[in-house]
Amino acid sequence: MLCWGDPCAGGLSARRPEDTTLSQDVPSAQGPATTTAREALTSDQVLSLVLTSLDDDKAEEVVSIDLRGRTAMADHMVIASGRSSRQVGAIAEKLADRVKQATGRSPRIEGKDAGDWVLIDTDDVIVHVFRPEVREFYQLEKMWMPADALTRVREGARPQP
Repeated sequence: MLCWGDPCAGGLSARRPEDTTLSQDVPSAQGPATTTAREALTSDQVLSLVLTSLDDDKAEEVVSIDLRGRTAMADHMVIASGRSSRQVGAIAEKLADRVKQATGRSPRIEGKDAGDWVLIDTDDVIVHVFRPEVREFYQLEKMWMPADALTRVREGARPQP
């Protein structure tokens, strides 16, 4: 049951004006926010960190797509594959840990428990880690990359009949 200004039944109290104020709008009691070197990474630096992490964890068929000027959701999208659900989950978990160490912020992760498709959102870089069959089914590269760029990235892929 939602309460919008009136006291609720069941012992819940009425909403107060401060309940509708976002914490970002309220000046901090601790003073101005400080920016540390960990938080000041550019999107290209985060992309480099992501690509290094994926390489270290033996991710396969890593594709980086520049989204600048095409969407406001992120500057880069990275798509990679793991050989199994266990590897997909491990790649995502290690990547999230490395991003948190470098930036001081925990990225948002979706799908890690299933391990078929894990999305890691670092704000500037969106990372998709798939099992190969799931990646082939959704074909995100086709949606986001021009056709000529896709053929260059997938070197070694079998030609389509």
